[in-house]
This record gives sequence, structure tokens and C-alpha cells, in this order.
Amino acid sequence: MKISVELTLTPVQDNFGPPIINFIKKLRASGLKVMENPLSTQVYGEYDEVMEMLQREIKESFENTERIVLTMKLVKSDRSSYEPDF
Repeated sequence: MKISVELTLTPVQDNFGPPIINFIKKLRASGLKVMENPLSTQVYGEYDEVMEMLQREIKESFENTERIVLTMKLVKSDRSSYEPDF
């Protein structure tokens, strides 16, 4: 089953950039389709593969950052080719 996941990682600290950059680099290295914009990062792929990778990378981010928030949305379908028609 294909899924689309939108992620927003928010370290609650002064030096917030490095944890976000590290997280995105790990997502990019996963081999899954990853798309970014200034507010969030999207990951697309098979449910099991995406969730296994996210579980590992979220855990690492949480272990390495004292205060951090992750907002995640899941959609059951591959929305990577979505283009507005209005």
C-alpha cells in the first residue's frame, strides 16, 4: 500500500537548524521519494518501508535533541504527482 507522509520537525532550542538538516539528510539517503518545501518535508513510498525508516530516524532525532516536536500527517495514497487544477 502506497502512502504519503508530511513531516515538520521543530527543535525547541536556539540552535534549531542542525537537527532539521540532519533529519532531512537522513530522509534523502533512504532511497525513498522525498520532497521539501520551506514548511515541511514529504516522503512517499510503500507503507512498511516508509514507516520503518521514519521510526528509526525519528527515534534518532529524539535521542539527539533535548526538546523537539514532530508533526506528521499520513495519507493512504501516493500524492507525489499532485498538481492543483484550479
